Amino acid sequence: MALPELHLTLQELRYLVAVAEEQHFGRAAELCHVSQPTLSTQLRKLEDQLNVTLFDRSQPQVAPTPVGREIITQARLVLAEAHKIQTIALCRLDPMQGTLRVGVIPTLGPYLMPHLLPPIRAAYPKLRLFLREDLTEHLLRQLRSGELDVLLIALPVRHEGFDTLVLFTEPFWVALPVGHPLTECDQIRESDLNDYGVLLLEEGHCLRDQALAICESPRVIEEFTASSLETLRQMVAAGIGLTLLPELAIQLDQVAAYRQLIEIRPFTPPAPSRAIGLVWRRQFARQATINGLAGVIQKHLPPGLSKLRFTH
Repeated sequence: MALPELHLTLQELRYLVAVAEEQHFGRAAELCHVSQPTLSTQLRKLEDQLNVTLFDRSQPQVAPTPVGREIITQARLVLAEAHKIQTIALCRLDPMQGTLRVGVIPTLGPYLMPHLLPPIRAAYPKLRLFLREDLTEHLLRQLRSGELDVLLIALPVRHEGFDTLVLFTEPFWVALPVGHPLTECDQIRESDLNDYGVLLLEEGHCLRDQALAICESPRVIEEFTASSLETLRQMVAAGIGLTLLPELAIQLDQVAAYRQLIEIRPFTPPAPSRAIGLVWRRQFARQATINGLAGVIQKHLPPGLSKLRFTH
C-alpha cells in the first residue's frame, strides 16, 4: 500500500520545534514572528496531513504526545540538514560570515567572552554570533540535535560523533575567607584542602567534578551548593568555607569588592587546571569557520591562560 504524498514545509517544521521548545503557542508564535492563529492553523494542517495529534493541548503547558516527540526529533534533524545546505553555499563565498550559534558554559562565558567579542567582531564583521549559556550536558544535547553549531566548554567530552579542538588551559586558584588557617601559606598543596570544608557548585556543573578531582578527600559542605561562581565567591566572603576558582574568575573587578573578606592563593606548581576548547559535530560543514574562530580566540586570550598549539 502506497503512503500518501506529504507536502511538508520547513516553516511548518520550524513552528513545530518552536512550540516544543517554548511549550506555549503564544511564545512560539512570537519567536517565529507570526500571529498565534497563523501558527496554530499551520500546525493543525500538519496534524491533518500526518493524521496524528502532535501536542496535548489540554494543559496550560503544552506538551508533545509520544508520537509528537518522535516527529519533533526528526524535524530538528531535517532543519539542521537544511541549515547545512545553506551554510555550505554561504561558506563558498566567505566562511566567516553568516550566523554561528555558540554554546558556552556559565563558568566561562561571563569571564571570557567580554575579552573575545570585540576582536571577533573587528576581525569578522559579517559573522553573527548567537550565544547560549547552559550546563555542559544540555549544550551537548543541543549540539547533537543541531540547535547549536559549536561549543566553547571544558574538555574532554566523552560523546561520539563530535570533533574537539583544545585552545588553552586555565589554572585554578584557592579562594579563602579572611582569617582562614590556609591564608598563612603562600602556596597551597592539593592535599591541604582535605582538612577544611570546601564549597562547590551544584550537580551538573563540570567545574564541580573538576574540583572534586583536584581535592583528594574533600570535606564538601553539601548544605551550601551554588548555582554560579559569583554565589560561591559570596559564600566564601561570608566565611562559610573555601572554594576553587578558575583564573578568569579572579581577574574580575568583583574581586576588589571582596578584598577585605577574601584572600586568593595559588596552588603549588604544577597548578591544577582545566582544558578549554571547541566542540562541534563531525559532519559540520563550516570547518573553515571553526578554524577562523579558534585563531581569533587564541590571539586575544587574556593573561594567565596557557595557549595550546593547533594546526588549521
